[in-house]
Amino acid sequence: MSALFTSARAASAEAASEQHYPQGTLYVVATPIGNLADISLRALHVLGLVDAIACEDTRHTQSLLRAYGIDKTGGQLIAVHQHNETQAAQTVLDLLRQGQRVAYVSDAGTPGISDPGARLVAAVRAQNLRAIPLPGASSIAALVSVAGLVEDEPGGFVFVGFLPSKAGERDRSVLALATQERAVLLLEAPHRIEALALALATLGARALTIGRELTKQFEEIATVSAQDFPAWLAQDANRLRGEFALVLHAIPATTEVAQDTRVLKLLLEHLPLKTAVKLAADITGEPRNGLYQAALALKSGGPDHASDAADSPS
Repeated sequence: MSALFTSARAASAEAASEQHYPQGTLYVVATPIGNLADISLRALHVLGLVDAIACEDTRHTQSLLRAYGIDKTGGQLIAVHQHNETQAAQTVLDLLRQGQRVAYVSDAGTPGISDPGARLVAAVRAQNLRAIPLPGASSIAALVSVAGLVEDEPGGFVFVGFLPSKAGERDRSVLALATQERAVLLLEAPHRIEALALALATLGARALTIGRELTKQFEEIATVSAQDFPAWLAQDANRLRGEFALVLHAIPATTEVAQDTRVLKLLLEHLPLKTAVKLAADITGEPRNGLYQAALALKSGGPDHASDAADSPS
């Protein structure tokens, strides 16, 4: 055990040991997203107390436990990840029915939020067994807390997580974000961040708060316009490293009138005029004829060239 956490283990026993930890219960435990000091005292106590730990990666979790001086045998660690979560849940259910305490941890952060764990919890609850959360580190909560989302922005935020990895599907997802008035929270891996930045750049001046390597040594937080995101990445090669959380800020109230035109413009970059008009009408709910006139203006370079409506849709 690192001497750094000797006092933390002692404090966890003093602070948490008198609390009640029922048997036959799944404990969903948040673990640090980078900084080992972000573990909670209750998490330390429960990870030492439980009979077994279900985890996304047994090697990663064993290393984490050793850093805190928590000794678990290999047989006490159960691999429960995105590829086997449904099947492995049965192993956990059997242990819970035997009255054992089982913890679940993902590789980092709070399980079940863009990490495995949700299916396991659903299976536990479906059997009327108990699941208890131990809150803690979350890249989502961390970034939102410093993004400056003010109360007059509409409706809080929407958590989307990872957009599709295929270019076409990702572009369609970004197109949908163009009409999402609320702030949107995204996650992305380093090997896909450049592609995501190019896709988000089509959203123009909309504000984007970037969180890179949150809580780690080279943590970086910045707010730029979506259109400037690719250039921000290109300024420093190190910015292509590490995990990303991003907040696409709410649409400012002063620009709401221009959103229909923005959607139409994005569609026209990839589709024929009539198809773009039809999809824009479906997305925005605006009359097709008005959108058609706007499309003519955009195609011809401005509103003064929109008089030719001979091909107007019925």
